Amino acid sequence: MENLKEYNNLSKLVEKLKKSEDPKRKYEYILWLGKKLKEPNRTLFVEENKVKGCVSEVFVKANIKGGKLFWEGYSDALITKGLLAFLITGLNELTPNEVVKVNKKFIEDTGLKASLTPSRSNGFLNILLKMQSQANAFLEV
Repeated sequence: MENLKEYNNLSKLVEKLKKSEDPKRKYEYILWLGKKLKEPNRTLFVEENKVKGCVSEVFVKANIKGGKLFWEGYSDALITKGLLAFLITGLNELTPNEVVKVNKKFIEDTGLKASLTPSRSNGFLNILLKMQSQANAFLEV
């Protein structure tokens, strides 16, 4: 987890999941995160915020304030909503440059891959890639 220390929230979430050996407990934690995700603004539901390559409906959007990104998101599936909440919590209040530089290896470090179906695991990565793409768009402005 070499460069995650600088990403405090993400690092804490990954460490919490790494500590648990029980795949069921990891799943429960992800579900809990999903239930805590705030209801998004209706303006979220536009095509440009939709995550491609997910079996479920997933939307995510970055807003920038004071050079930091603040995320909102929605998914119609509980597990995916939890994965989205994990990423939103982990990447909230980072700069666009920090989000772009996050190494996707942290997904393996969580140990979630063993618990997730291949399509959910792929969806998790697609959400991260969408978030990084949106962060990158702020760098290009």
